[in-house]
Amino acid sequence: MKFAVNKSEITDAVMNIQRAVSSKTTIPALEGILIKTMGGGLELSAYDLELGITTVIPSSNSEDGSIVLSARVFSEIVRKSPADIINVSVDEKNIATIESGQSSFSIIGIPSEEFPEFPKISDSTSIKLPVEILRSMIRQTVFAVADSDSKPIHQGSLFNIEGGRFDMVSVDGYRLAKRTEMIDFKGDLSFVVPGKTLQEILKLLKDSGDIDIAAGSRHIMFKIDNYTVISSLLEGEFLNYKAAIPAETAIEVTVNTREAIESVERVSLLITDRLKSPLRCTFDGSSIDLLCTTSMGRASDKVSAHIDGGSVEMGFNNRYLLDALRNTECDEIKIQLGGALSPMKIVPKEGESFLFLVLPVRLKNE
Repeated sequence: MKFAVNKSEITDAVMNIQRAVSSKTTIPALEGILIKTMGGGLELSAYDLELGITTVIPSSNSEDGSIVLSARVFSEIVRKSPADIINVSVDEKNIATIESGQSSFSIIGIPSEEFPEFPKISDSTSIKLPVEILRSMIRQTVFAVADSDSKPIHQGSLFNIEGGRFDMVSVDGYRLAKRTEMIDFKGDLSFVVPGKTLQEILKLLKDSGDIDIAAGSRHIMFKIDNYTVISSLLEGEFLNYKAAIPAETAIEVTVNTREAIESVERVSLLITDRLKSPLRCTFDGSSIDLLCTTSMGRASDKVSAHIDGGSVEMGFNNRYLLDALRNTECDEIKIQLGGALSPMKIVPKEGESFLFLVLPVRLKNE
């Protein structure tokens, strides 16, 4: 096996796919990158048995073949190579020689036969989405994916399509994020994609174009430019999000998003991982009053707002509230409240492109 490849192209490819390399495994090949010469290109693959990423880059090949090389070692070698062209040759004993300029490395590889095959996706359903829509939907929901494994199904985002209405939903027990778009898709479809997969998809998305998605019963495939991402789907019963969203609104607040974020950030300066305290929010008249008290001291702030329907005092986890506000991606928002112990609902001033729920915390009388 022999090939020559451009340094910047292989460096970018290796950096992108090595996020699918397994860090804890009993299968040595999964700690490596599968390298195959094919025609006038080089195929690079990484797979941790749950997430697989493969890509093809241009190369000049004089001998076809395949090998698995340590992802950690190979990525460092190509990244630090001194010349623009990297030459690689592999002998019959799976010793790879990597040369660039005056530098030369010989590293022991693993036979490609030991690298597990990517899963085949049969009976798949195809979906085509514009890059801008998928990026926005992931970005505005993935922050609410659960990071604990108490309910593994909530470690992913629900893709739910009904009659052309596409809802992407994440929930972690304390908050819910829903992003909605109308798409050109006939029929109903529902599956849960791991949050880790969505984070990697987000990093690979370019500025424009379309994404081809093939959803099977247990796996999903995303085609993004010259990258293919294959992921296991999560199994289980996802929260009935439609039933979890409060139908009644007693108080509606319209507020400038940036002013609300800055106010919460200021009052949160006294809250640390060690000094935790709820953010006390009073919605009354023409403002939102914020108050926080910890053993470090006391902070208060005020945000101008338009409030319809009365007044209420509520407590919130400052981080959950900030996450929701920061991911609205619009200048003004509506905050809909049903009472002191009902979830806060954050929606756009117009339309229904997103909906965030933040559960309140009980406040102690001061």
